[in-house]
Amino acid sequence: MFTKKTIAFHTLGCKLNFSESSTIAREFIENGYQKVSFEDNANFYVLNTCTVTENANKECRKIINKIRKKNSNAHILVTGCYAQLKPKEILSIPGVNTVVSNSNKQNIFKILNNESIQNDICYSEIDSKSFFKSYSSSDRTRSFLKIQDGCDYKCTFCTIPMARGASRNQSIEDTVMQAKKIINSGVNEIVLTGVNIGDFGKSTDENFLDLLKALEKINIEFRIRISSIEPNLLTKKIIDFICNSNKIVPHLHIPLQSGSKKILKLMKRRYSTSKYFDRISYLKTKSPDMCIGADVIVGFPGEDDDDFSETYDFIKSMDLSYLHVFSYSNRDNTESINMYNQNDPRTIKKRSKILRSYSQKINLKFIKSQLFKNKNVLFETHKDGHLYGLTENYIKSKIPGNKKHINKISKIQLVDIENNQAIGRVIN
Repeated sequence: MFTKKTIAFHTLGCKLNFSESSTIAREFIENGYQKVSFEDNANFYVLNTCTVTENANKECRKIINKIRKKNSNAHILVTGCYAQLKPKEILSIPGVNTVVSNSNKQNIFKILNNESIQNDICYSEIDSKSFFKSYSSSDRTRSFLKIQDGCDYKCTFCTIPMARGASRNQSIEDTVMQAKKIINSGVNEIVLTGVNIGDFGKSTDENFLDLLKALEKINIEFRIRISSIEPNLLTKKIIDFICNSNKIVPHLHIPLQSGSKKILKLMKRRYSTSKYFDRISYLKTKSPDMCIGADVIVGFPGEDDDDFSETYDFIKSMDLSYLHVFSYSNRDNTESINMYNQNDPRTIKKRSKILRSYSQKINLKFIKSQLFKNKNVLFETHKDGHLYGLTENYIKSKIPGNKKHINKISKIQLVDIENNQAIGRVIN
């Protein structure tokens, strides 16, 4: 009796990685493999890595060790940004059989089915003209659609340009075709994702606003969510279009990194605090109920108490809904690793705790501001007689209900808060 080969995937890091992992998995399934849970025993394990922080590297090594202990005969393949930057280091980890760089990620099926190359490093430099088209399909309610890859910015703390290459994108025409395919599969929300999606259009002589206009014209009902966009690329024309759109939801994630003028300059970020403040103010004027999140790096070299206070006060001066707080860690081959006045771990931990606490406070405040308002929720899961999902403006919500409503968008009124999520009731 023929037994299917089994394969399991585990993805670390950004939505872009999830999009690519899902596309790779589909190729294996289409060629007769059985995809199993990462917790199950499998013939092959594919680990798609991140390398934004040192913790991401540690998590990768931890997962490899876990696989090796439970299934010593399995073939472990590691890919992603960590694999692009440090392939030899990864191959030296006990249990790892194959390392595949980002530049060869789309060839993983061929690599694992070619015995002559499957126990080695498959590495090449990033080709600035190569674009791995991908979208996620494992979640039937939401799909991450990759529209752009790479970054041309030179932020002093970041390894992503080295791990992902130059900014490049697929065409608007191809993106619209993929979006239609996703929607026709039953998905109700598409999340546009990439490394620097506001930079869309560099390799096709197009632009991000024109992409949004083309997606808006698709004559099918669905939601569009923008994953993250740099403040210097978020023009007022884009804001105006988003706020008047019938498809794009009122939720934006806009990286800040620091509210200190000195630290922003050391980071080589491409905007000022005044530009950032202007964009947030304009957004809130146009769309008062919009959810706005921000990334903040804490403990960057040279950040003293005054700089941190400047960041904290700047954040407090704006109407933000939540923060993603990153504790700074040195990354090889970046400018910041050689900067003077490195902060000690204790100081970084203390400052991170302050901002994470503030993030909880402003997120609760934002949810309270939405109580007794009507919202559209896309229900994603069902547990203990309740449906769980996200409003268009990114509020986790639950209502009593039947699981038959999963993957349906329903209008509810938010009436209470429980454990930092809203309780709603259906509006007939």
